[in-house]
Order: sequence, then C-alpha cells, then structure tokens
Amino acid sequence: MLICGIKVSHDGGIALIDGNQLVFSVEVEKLDNNHRYRALDCLERVAEILRSQNVDPADVDRFVIDGWWSKSRDGSICVRSQAGGRRVELPVAPYVDAGPARPCLERYNFRTEHFGFGKTEYSSYHHATGHLLGCYCSSPFARRGEDALILIWDGGMAPRLYQITARTLGARPVGSLLPMIGNIFGDFCGCFKPFAVDRTDWTEEQDLYHRLSIAGKAMAYAALGRAEENAFKYLDEIADSLPGISADNARVMAQRVTKDRADRFRGMSNADIVSTFQAYLGKRLLKSITGLAERHFPHEQPNLGLAGGCALNIKWNRMLRDSGIFREIWVPPFPNDSGAAIGAASAEMFCQERVPSLDWDVYRGPFVDTTISPAGWTSRPCGERGVAEILHAEGEPVVVLSGRAELGPRALGNRSILAPATDPGMKDRLNQMKGRESYRPIAPICLESKAREIFDPGTPDPYMLFEHLVRGDWARRIPAVAHLDGTARLQTIEPDGCPAARVLAEYELMSGIPVLCNTSANFNGCGFFPDLASAAKWGKTRYIWSDGTIYINPLFGPAPQH
Repeated sequence: MLICGIKVSHDGGIALIDGNQLVFSVEVEKLDNNHRYRALDCLERVAEILRSQNVDPADVDRFVIDGWWSKSRDGSICVRSQAGGRRVELPVAPYVDAGPARPCLERYNFRTEHFGFGKTEYSSYHHATGHLLGCYCSSPFARRGEDALILIWDGGMAPRLYQITARTLGARPVGSLLPMIGNIFGDFCGCFKPFAVDRTDWTEEQDLYHRLSIAGKAMAYAALGRAEENAFKYLDEIADSLPGISADNARVMAQRVTKDRADRFRGMSNADIVSTFQAYLGKRLLKSITGLAERHFPHEQPNLGLAGGCALNIKWNRMLRDSGIFREIWVPPFPNDSGAAIGAASAEMFCQERVPSLDWDVYRGPFVDTTISPAGWTSRPCGERGVAEILHAEGEPVVVLSGRAELGPRALGNRSILAPATDPGMKDRLNQMKGRESYRPIAPICLESKAREIFDPGTPDPYMLFEHLVRGDWARRIPAVAHLDGTARLQTIEPDGCPAARVLAEYELMSGIPVLCNTSANFNGCGFFPDLASAAKWGKTRYIWSDGTIYINPLFGPAPQH
C-alpha cells in the first residue's frame, strides 16, 4: 500500500509510505535552494517529486492532503495553490477537531484533477491530527505498543492534550491547556526590536517568512537577557484579561507590556522581556499540563509526545522532561509543519490500515546531487580521517554533503558545516559566514558516549530538541558551542552513524575532543544545499566534502599538505 502525504501550504512537502515504511519525505524548501517555509505552490510538483524519487504517480494507492484553516469563497475549508498556470483551491479537512461533530480521527474525502495525471481521489485529516499521528507513529511508544499522551501546540491553535490508546488504536482529546495559540511567542517578540521592522512594502510571502522565523531567533536572543520571575504575575493579569483565544492576543499583550514598561517592567531591556515571556509561557504550560495529567491520570506516569511548532523550543522541552511527571518524552525531528506531509500519510496508515508504528529514519530527504563538479575547484579522494585532519590541523570549517538530507529543520550531519569547537572565534566566524546575527548559537555535535561528561544532562538527544548545559571547564575548552547563557542545543551521535559521525570519531582520536561545531549548510534564509554546485556558488569555505571526495576552493589558495 503506497500512501502519499501532501502538505500544500507553508512548509510544503511530499511524503511516501510503503506499508509502514517511510520511503522519503521531500520538503519544498530543500529543493533548488528555495526559501525556508516554501509552500507547494504548484500542484503539478506532486507528480514531479514522485517521479524524481522513481515513483510513478499511477502506482500510488492513496493521496492524503493535510488539513488547513483558510476558506474558499463559498466558506468551505481549502488550501490554495497553482495548477495549469492558474490559482486553484482544494477542499481539505479543518485545522482542528471539534468534539463529536468533528472527531479527531475523522476522514474527509474529495476528488481533484489538478495533480496533472487525471482525476484523483484524495482524503484529508485535520491539521492537528497530522501532528498527533506523525508524532505518535514515529515514536518509540508506537513501536513498543504503548499508550501515550500527545501535546500539540501549533501556530494557529491553543495547546491541546490527546491520548492515544495502543490496544484499540483510538485517540481522544483530553483537554486544552492555555488560551494562547502557538504563534504567541513569535508574534509577541515581533512587537519589539530587533524583530519589529517596517513591513509596509513587503509581499505576503516575505511577511510570512519573517513571522515564521522570529520564534527561533527569539529563543537565541533571549540569552542576552534575564528572565524576571517577579514579572510573571503581571503577565498573568494581562493574559487572564484577554477575552478569548485570538491571533491578536500577542499584539495586545505586547502593547500592555509597553504601556506598563515604566512601572511593572521597569528597567527591563527588550532581551529581558523576550527572556521573561519565554520563561513565563513555559511555566504556565508546565503548570497546566501538570494539573491536567494529575486529574485524568492520577498515580500514573504516562508517556508524552510533543508536536507542533512549539515543540522546537528546547527550553520548554527540557522543563517538561525535568518535571518527572512523564515516564518518557518523545519529540520527532520534524515536530513543526516540516513533518505535516509525514503526519498526513501516517494518519491514513493509522486510521485506515490500522498500522500504528512507522518504520523511518531521519535521513529520508532528497539525495544530494553530485553530478556537476564545482568549476575551478580542485578535488582529491578523502575519507573521514582526512576530513578530521583538516579540522584538527587547519581549524578550517568543512561543508559536508552526504546522501539523503535530514527530515525537519535541523542539520544533523548530512547537510552540515563542521568546524572545531575549540576556537573561541569560531562562533562569530560561522555566523558572519552565514550572514546571521551575532547572538545566534552554534550547535555542538558530540559522541553519545561522552555527552554526559561534557553536558548536563547529556542524555541521548539525536535531533537537537532539548536544552543542555555545558559542564564546568568544558565551557572553556569548547567555547564555540557554549551559548551566551551557558546552554547548548546538543546533537548526540553514535560513531558508526552518518559520515559526519565517523569524522567526529576520527577527530576525537586526534584531538581528545569528542565535540565539533555543527551548523546547517545553506544560503541564508533557504533550505539546505541540494547539490555541490550550490555549496561552491556560496563559496564561503575552503573545503566541501561529499561522497569520499574533498573539493578545494581556489579563492583560498593552495591547500596545506598534511
């Protein structure tokens, strides 16, 4: 059974499941150096992407489109795209479920001829259901046949807790947690410098990109400030006075904070306000989910999965994990809408095929294109040890392009720039190289066996989804990956994992340091490099390494001999 999941709106993509195996998931932003969050803006790309992955669209048994919130002229729910050179609207499921009238596992059925290969039947599930089942089906809970709670907090919805029952393959909503939609953190921070900018002449696409990018940047910017817990009571007063759940609540709260700045928020910088608001939301979330879990699951320690864009907040994730309320916490590497196509296909697999567990790995994106060698660059064979020698002896960053791209927004070794973490100037160098703000952190990649020695807690974290602290003297030894507040967005990795992991294992043998810098290989604001030619055009490093070959940039002069 071939099931094709489709996400049309922002973070567009196509995912294919064969039986219970994820064959691939191709996000549009990872093709052709497209901008991040790029929509599937042409429906003929469904067939194009399938064929690029050697799949005939006629062989697909079921197509599933992720639900959404926008409405057509007749008031029905739809997604908008292009087909045949004109704008089209496809009917889909609503954004969220709504009680008995719209149960969370409801399947909606439609038909279209806009995919470009004849009339096609397709189904659709709520956007929230895609997050729910994308999280559960990819989890160790599903693999072990265990029940789980799933917390979904996505951009356009308030946080909601669901329960998955493994024995019956049932799902039910447990309750809502906060009267705040997931966009509230980014939209609130967008009312303060440096995120408040004049967007008068921007296109709709530029405005959307800016708004979607704020939350991640604001998480980093918060380290410049201090969370003032004595301000939480004032934020409570503001939040509790809001009339209901609304996309305007972030702006209203920001206006109230600005109005009271000389009194209740006296002396607080913009960074302090961002840091305080982030900590405040995390504390309210933890308090609410604690109360809900104790009421509905007394004397239990349930499993918890996290889904939706807010599950990318590593501070909130660690706060939930450290609470001890839950036996185990799972966050997939694609918790935001980058995993929506996987979620749509998983919903069909779970609901119709009655298969709960997805067989997958994180390297299921598009293959890197190595057919065109960079013009003017020299090349020579080079294995993992050779790359480690460059990092250790020269201290030079190396672009690594290997195999299939990672799923989700994090570079996890196959579309990465690796660099020594021992150089105190490396963070600034990489940020300047990538055109990023100076306060943005550089993530560490660390051998899993050594992580507890260097990081607190240093528990396995293969997808960079929890906050860790750099321990003691290690902050001095690996300064490039210690954030301004002493934290790190750690990736732990096994030495026999991807090629980047084997480079790290060799690097440790030479240097005694089991840590390297790991940041994404991409043009600023775009998805990962899809090919060698793109990395060479970017040209900010001396070296690109791919498929056992090192490519040397002529603009940097002859490479040193080791």
